[in-house]
Amino acid sequence: SLRNKRTSRGYVRYTRFFGTKADAAPSLSHHALTHYRLWERSIEEWQRPILQDSSLPPWYKSALFNELYFVVDGGTVWTELPEDSDVSGGLRSEDGGLPAQPAIIKEYGRFAYLEGQEYRMYNTYDVHFYASFALIMLWPKLALSLQYDIAGSVVSCDPTERLHLMSGRNSPVKVKNVVPHDIGDPDDEPWQRVNAYLIHDTADWKDLNLKFVLQVYRDFHLTQDTQYLQDMWPICQAVMESEMKFDTDGDGLIENSGYADQTYDGWTATGPSAYCGGLWLASVCVMCKMARLVNNEAAFQRFRDILDRGSAAFDKLLWNGQYYNYDSSGQDLSNSVMSDQCAGQWFLRASGLGDGQFQAFPKEKICSALKSVFDLNVMSFAGGQMGAVNGMRPEGVPDHSSVQSDEVWIGVVYGLAAIMIHEGMLEEGLRTAEGCYRTVWERLGMAFQTPEAYCEKGIYRSLAYMRPLSIWAMQLALDTSQPRDQAPKTTTTPTDQAPQTTTTIQTETEGEPGQKESQDQGHIP
Repeated sequence: SLRNKRTSRGYVRYTRFFGTKADAAPSLSHHALTHYRLWERSIEEWQRPILQDSSLPPWYKSALFNELYFVVDGGTVWTELPEDSDVSGGLRSEDGGLPAQPAIIKEYGRFAYLEGQEYRMYNTYDVHFYASFALIMLWPKLALSLQYDIAGSVVSCDPTERLHLMSGRNSPVKVKNVVPHDIGDPDDEPWQRVNAYLIHDTADWKDLNLKFVLQVYRDFHLTQDTQYLQDMWPICQAVMESEMKFDTDGDGLIENSGYADQTYDGWTATGPSAYCGGLWLASVCVMCKMARLVNNEAAFQRFRDILDRGSAAFDKLLWNGQYYNYDSSGQDLSNSVMSDQCAGQWFLRASGLGDGQFQAFPKEKICSALKSVFDLNVMSFAGGQMGAVNGMRPEGVPDHSSVQSDEVWIGVVYGLAAIMIHEGMLEEGLRTAEGCYRTVWERLGMAFQTPEAYCEKGIYRSLAYMRPLSIWAMQLALDTSQPRDQAPKTTTTPTDQAPQTTTTIQTETEGEPGQKESQDQGHIP
C-alpha cells in the first residue's frame, strides 16, 4: 500500500492496466463493479474442490483459505519495475549476476509483503521460506519475481557500517554473495536499501543462504521454468561458496556459532545443529540435483562428496537413537527435541526429492524423529491441544532456556504437519495443525491476525505475521502424497504456462519423484 501512485520504487501495478493519470481510479472502480460477480464465481470455483472434499476436516478448509488474508493485509506492495532499474547492480549473467531486467519481473512486477504488521521489514527471507508455499502454489510468477529480487541483492553489497544491537559491534549493511535478511523498510527505500533488521549481523546467519537454494529448486520443480534455473544456478553456487566457511572442521557439516544465528534469533545454537545442519544437508542434496540438470558433473561430484561426509557427521554428532538433538554442544539442554528438526527433509519432499540418489536423511530416522516430536512437542504439551512447542525436553517439559524455545510458532507447526503428511503420518499431521487453528481462531480470538507465536499460558507475540501462510505446504503435501484421483486439487482453471527457453538444462523426466502434471499450480483466477 504505497502512499503515492508514483515513488522511486516505480508505479503501482494497476497503472499498467488503468494508466497513471487522474482517470485511473474511476476506470479501476468501473472495472471492479462490472466484474466482481465473475470474480466471485471464479473464487468459488477455485475453492469448491477443497470445500467439497469430505476427507478434509472443516477446520483445515477454514485455515487454508482464511490464512491467505495476510497476502493482502500484510502491508503488501506490488509495483512495476522502473525503466532504469538494474536488479543486480550492473553485474551480468556471464559475470555471476543477472539480466538487468529479468523477463519475469518486467512482466509481473515486483512484489513485497511485511514480515508482520508489527515487524516492519519487507520479504523477510528466513520467514518467507515458510510462507512462500502460498505464493508458489497460487501466484507462481510473483514467487519467481521475488526470488529474482533476492538474487539481485545477493550479488550486491553495501559497505556502510552500522551498529547491531545484540553484539554492540559495527558491520557492513550488506556483504556480497550472501542472502539478505529482508529487502528493506517500507518507510525507507525497499529494494534499494536492504537489511532493515538491526538485531544481528545476518551475514553470519547459517540459514539464509540455504533457504535460498532450497526455494530455487522447489520453485523450479513446481514450475519447470528452465530459464529461472539457468539464471539462479550461479547465484546458488555463490551463496553455497559463502556458506562453506561455516564448516570450520571440514567434516562436510556446518556449525552454528554459539549465538542465535538463524530464524530462531533468540535461541542460541552451538556447533552442528539439527535445524541448520539439516537445512545444510538438504541444500547440498539439492545442489547435486541441480548440477545434474545443468550438466555440471564437477559440481555434482563435489557436492556429492560433501553430502556423503556431512550426512555421516550429522548422524554421528546429533542422532541419539530416537531423534536429532537440538545441537551438539553437549550442554545441559543440547538434547532438547526441536519441533523444526526435519525442515530440510520437508523441503526435499516438497521438491520431489528425499529418496534414492537424492536423499539426505534415512527415512526411518526421519519417521522416528517425527514420532518423537508428535509424542513430546505435541501430545505432551498443553494436553495435545495447542500444536507443537518449539523445544521440549526428553522428560516432557518445555525447554525454557530462551524466549523462543517454549513458544509455539504457528507457521513452523504447519510446516511440521506438512512433512508428517509427506512421510505418511496424515492423522498426526492434521492433529498437530488443528491445535494451532483451534488456539488462534477459536480460543484466543485472533482470527485474521494470526500471530508469530504464543505460549502455553496464552501470551502471544507479533500479531498478523507472515509465517502461517505455510499452511499451503500442507496442501502441497496432500496433493503429492495421495493418489492423484483422490487428492484435493488446488487448480480448477487453465493457467499460464511457465516460460520455457532453449537451454542445456534438463527438465525432470517422466517417472522421477514429484513429476508435475501442470506448470503452475493453483492460480486464483
